[in-house]
Amino acid sequence: MHTIFINRERTTDYQMTRGICEILDRDGNEEDLIAFMADRNLPVDDIEAQRIAEELMAKRPNEGYLTISNALQWRLQYRRAIDHAGLVPGILRIG
Repeated sequence: MHTIFINRERTTDYQMTRGICEILDRDGNEEDLIAFMADRNLPVDDIEAQRIAEELMAKRPNEGYLTISNALQWRLQYRRAIDHAGLVPGILRIG
């Protein structure tokens, strides 16, 4: 019924990127981002979490439109993508 193209800049986890953006909007720092990643059980060690936090401070992520399960299996949130197709850069309605 719907054909949606999601640009690679939007193929990140929705809940994770939304939380990161909220932290950045509230002038959060690297420690806040690392704590958030730990709360979300991101499977990285302390060194990698620090590297990711530094990268996020330097370049804010786009809000994503995918969801990841605890089993690390990516799946599309169809309703979110369909609802935002054509309204958000990188989410296109094709058919």
